[in-house]
Amino acid sequence: MHRKAKITVVIPCYNEEKGIGKVLEKIPDFVDEIIVINNNSTDRTAEIARNAGARVIDEPQQGYGRAYKTGLPAAKGDVIVTMDGDGTYPTIAIAYLVDILLGENLDFISARRMPIDWTRSLNNIQRFCGNLVLTLFLAILFGKTIRDSQSGMWIFNKNILDKLNLTSDEMAFSEELKIEAFCHPDLLCREVPIQFKYIHRIGPSKLNLWHDGIQNLKFLFKKRFTYRTIKS
Repeated sequence: MHRKAKITVVIPCYNEEKGIGKVLEKIPDFVDEIIVINNNSTDRTAEIARNAGARVIDEPQQGYGRAYKTGLPAAKGDVIVTMDGDGTYPTIAIAYLVDILLGENLDFISARRMPIDWTRSLNNIQRFCGNLVLTLFLAILFGKTIRDSQSGMWIFNKNILDKLNLTSDEMAFSEELKIEAFCHPDLLCREVPIQFKYIHRIGPSKLNLWHDGIQNLKFLFKKRFTYRTIKS
């Protein structure tokens, strides 16, 4: 418990046996519950997570969004924190992000990644450019300035889930969640910078840069032309 709020950390995992144990051992002691969504892993991810004290929920249907749509409603905490099982998102940031959420009476925070280990590899350049393109189109289509539309670390009050229309089962879930939260007239949302260390990622990346990037871009257009503005 932190500032009288129960905290749940939710982590989707697909074959993250190399990283999930190291992530879980760094979760702050005030976190009341850790949920790992075992998204059809074929390695020891679930076993390692259970041994580390996490509550493991199996979701056999493959997909980043599908994993979250299974895990988020199962959270028992008042505040939900999300991150990946590969060690890229800083667990040390959980405390001050929750402090900001509760201290400023916010509903939703998206952590804006600020790389501190930037290397100009082709992979990193492609990731940076892809994120920039998707973030730009999100701003154009929805009129919201979100500087890191693809961040996977969010901190929010669980009670807002019923207000969000989340449809994507794939990687586009991340941008859709931000669209639904930031565009909702009754929700107070912010981006907060965090330090991000991509080259410290543990295990191989599951992201297919070109395929997932193109699918996310298509989803933005689909979402825009099916999105209905919610009136306060």
